[in-house]
Amino acid sequence: MKLNCDLGESFGAWTMGMDAEVMPLIDQANIACGFHASDPLTMAKTVRMASEHGVQIGAHPAYPDLVGFGRRSIPCAPDELHALLLYQVGALDALCKAQGTRVRYLKPHGALYNDMMRDPAILEVVLKAGRDYDQLPVMIAANVRRADHEHLAASLGVELLFEVFADRAYDDAGNLVPRSIAGSVLHQQEAIVAQALSFARDGGVRTLNGDWLDLKADTLCIHGDNDSSVAAATAVRDALRAL
Repeated sequence: MKLNCDLGESFGAWTMGMDAEVMPLIDQANIACGFHASDPLTMAKTVRMASEHGVQIGAHPAYPDLVGFGRRSIPCAPDELHALLLYQVGALDALCKAQGTRVRYLKPHGALYNDMMRDPAILEVVLKAGRDYDQLPVMIAANVRRADHEHLAASLGVELLFEVFADRAYDDAGNLVPRSIAGSVLHQQEAIVAQALSFARDGGVRTLNGDWLDLKADTLCIHGDNDSSVAAATAVRDALRAL
């Protein structure tokens, strides 16, 4: 199972995350494209860092919401959303081409990610954007609606990359438990590593209610916002390599 992380989310003189520390630990870097975070120089630096570590680059587009860090839903007509996505992917890909690499997949950020998992019409627009930009695979959350998502993607000729999370609790439908609910976020390193191993080794996870949930995935999202999250990411990486 590959490891992915959202990176390149600094903006100007403001620093977000610990990109230099987490980049050597991962296989896929989801790089912000300037609409929820980042700027051209930050994007170029993050692309360079990913290339130096042999990390696959994914575009991490969002609604145009710098103030809200892309965490607020913004209603968009399908053609507008399609254009917003292509604009962001194209900007990142231009910086990649200048350094001899390319964008290899698309993973929406924040509210857009949540909206596409809730609304098939929005997911269809995202999938079409991936298709229309060089047949890019699209990363989406693994849940119990996998068959429906695969059917839609197949009808559009798009490859899906199914993603799970090491530090978030799941409900019985395979959705992330809202952060407002106690136990929704795993903080202990041992618990995060155990959940990562459960996905990689057993193909599923225990829900917050204690029931078993089959959730097969291609990639595991980790975080690198602070020292403790980087330490947890390191522990996850070491545990997966030991399998």
